[in-house]
Parts: sequence; structure tokens; C-alpha cells
Amino acid sequence: MPVNLVAPEAHSLLPVPGVALGIAKANIRKPDRKDMLVISLAEGTRVAGVFTTNRFCAAPVTVCKAHLSKTDGDIRALVVNTGNANAGTGVAGLEKAYATCSELARLLQLSPEQVLPFSTGVILEPLPMDRLLAGLPQCVADLGNSNWLDAAEAIMTTDIVPKGVSRQITLDGKVVTVTGISKGSGMIHPNMATMLGYVATDAAISQGALQALVDHAVNRSFNCITVDGDTSTNDSFIVMATGKAGNAEIVEVASAAFQQLQDAITEVAVELAQAIVRDGEGATKFMTIQIESGKDVDECRKVAYAIAHSPLVKTAFFASDPNLGRILAAIGYAGVDDLDVNAMQLYLGDVLVAEHGGRAASYVEEQGAAVMQEAEITVRVVLNRGQASATVWTCDFSYDYVRINADYRS
Repeated sequence: MPVNLVAPEAHSLLPVPGVALGIAKANIRKPDRKDMLVISLAEGTRVAGVFTTNRFCAAPVTVCKAHLSKTDGDIRALVVNTGNANAGTGVAGLEKAYATCSELARLLQLSPEQVLPFSTGVILEPLPMDRLLAGLPQCVADLGNSNWLDAAEAIMTTDIVPKGVSRQITLDGKVVTVTGISKGSGMIHPNMATMLGYVATDAAISQGALQALVDHAVNRSFNCITVDGDTSTNDSFIVMATGKAGNAEIVEVASAAFQQLQDAITEVAVELAQAIVRDGEGATKFMTIQIESGKDVDECRKVAYAIAHSPLVKTAFFASDPNLGRILAAIGYAGVDDLDVNAMQLYLGDVLVAEHGGRAASYVEEQGAAVMQEAEITVRVVLNRGQASATVWTCDFSYDYVRINADYRS
């Protein structure tokens, strides 16, 4: 079961003026489940995003990048299907992604370039266009501004819990709403961390400032999580700003208003990203890997991910076994060539485990065993090389991770 994660209440996901959502049960892969989502955006909405760095990126990712570039963010609709990733599908997959945009554009009286397509699910299988196209009118007919929980459910694959968060702030005396949803449970690792994330706000913000905000938010949220070290072909994070709140348009990234909005959206993104890890396939432990006093952020992240990716570390945490030499081994092969292992300290929770190149004199295994029993655990490494730090969130590996992925296509 997910680690300290429950589904949001429908009323807690606040409507965002200028955003309407509609879902359908299109039987893309499995019968009688929500598996399609359309998000309709008011005229004048700004849209920015970041996408997977996997070179085998899915056809929808290629189309999204092209449409965002061609329209300079003037996007009026998004369409998402689950059950099929439309990845590893060659030219035929691209044609289907473009055809999906064209059909939704026809239904909403838009230009095809104003539509962004997204898919998630099984790779290397053809997208069933007859079912997808039949689902589009159902989504359009269902459009409403309060359908955020249904939308969160419609984008799930192996997720157990739908993920959604809302916040409100005040800018220029105007209440601004931020609501986001995400999906992801396995094949999670930056860049980006299979994951989809959609955040909408009614704030008014320029295209350039919005893209800067997205880059900031993703590097502190979705690019700080890992479940299994696999980077998906379809990862996408999109932020939509309708401008309906009535605040003065945010243009300068140095402004107080930009900082306030950036903080709110980053906070939502962090909560959504952490929810993905809490719902990691078969997860029983939520682990915070905190690296301190590094020379630079890059080396701190190397150490954090070496620990977070290690199957030996992750299985030890599942078993609540304080076999903490596995963490030292991961630190040692992280790629920090001039690391002085005698200068660093390793903490499990508040317990000092290792220093001076070996086991801390004060450490007894019962202390480690007690921390390992907890559902949420912090691993803290103090490198004592500088002022930089980095934090990564991950989970353990359980028997269920193998079972879920062995049975994924059945």
C-alpha cells in the first residue's frame, strides 16, 4: 500500500477559472475504467512544459514539443490517454498523435497546433485509434471545471492512489488558485522522473516567465525523485496559466509576485512528486536521501542517486535490516573521485552510523534497527567538502515491485 498517502477529497481540488476537464472510459487497454482525459483551456492561456530526455521519446512528446514551439505556448487543449504509451511506434505513432490533435481540434474548433497529446502505458504497441477517437466526444461532453479528481483517476496506470493538490495565494489583492494532478508509480527517474504532471493556475504571467518558473519547479520536485532508476519515454510536466485571476501580468522573474507564484507552484509540484514515490510500485518505505556539505550540487546529487538507486540498499530498507554498509558502498561508487571517506559522516535518522572511515564508536545496531522499522526514513550524508546540498526522495523495493512489473501486460 502507498506510504502515508491517501486519495484527495474531490472538494479539496479547487477549480481553476479558464480550465475545464472531461474524462471518458474508452477501453484503450482495459474495460470499464477511466482512461482518457481532455483539458480545455480558455483563450489567452499560456502553457509551458518540460519533457523526458529519453532518446526513444514517445510520439506524443515529439508532437508536444513541436506544437509548443510553433504556437509559442498558445495552447487551448490537452488530451491524455492511458493504457498505451504510443512509444516505439515509429512514423505510424507520430501520425496517430497528429491525428488525435486534429480530431480534438475539430471538436473544439481549434487549430491542431493548439492541442497537446499525451500517452502513458505499454511501450512498443500500436495506439488503438478507433477507441481513442471514439472517446474524444465523450470527454468533450463531460467538460466541467470541477472534474479534477476524475482527471487524476483517468491518468493512472499502475498507481494505486490518484494524486492531486491545490493551493491559493494572493497577488495584487487577487486570489490566485493553483491545482495540479500527477501520475506515476514505476519507471520513475529523472530526467524526468512513467510520469505525467499537470498544474494549472489562473495567474497572469508572460510566456518567458512561465517557462522559467516551470524549469525551477521541476528541478526541485519531479527531477528529485526516483523509484527504480528507469527514465520513461513519455515523462511530461506541463503548467497552464489562464490569466483569469485579474492580477497584473507577471513579466519580471526578479519580482516579488513571480517569486510568490513560483513558490506556490513549486510547493504543489513537490507534493505531487513525493506522492509518486509514496505510491511507488510495491513501496512500503518513503526515504529522504539528504546530502550536505558537498563541493557542488552535482556531486551531491551523484551521491544521493547512488544510494537511492541501489537495489541492495532498497531491499535492505524493505526488510528493515540495518545492513548499512550497503549505503557506504553506494557512496563510494557514486563517482566523486576525490572523496575523502574519512572526513564524511553517515546518519540514519538522527543516529550517527559512520565516521572516520568506519563504524561510529557510539553506534549500536539496535539503534539502526529501530529507525528502519519506521515508514518514513531519512538518510543523511555529510561530505564535509563545501556548502552545497541536495535532496532526493525514493522508496524501497518489495516483493510486490517484482510482481507488479512481471504482470504489467497481463
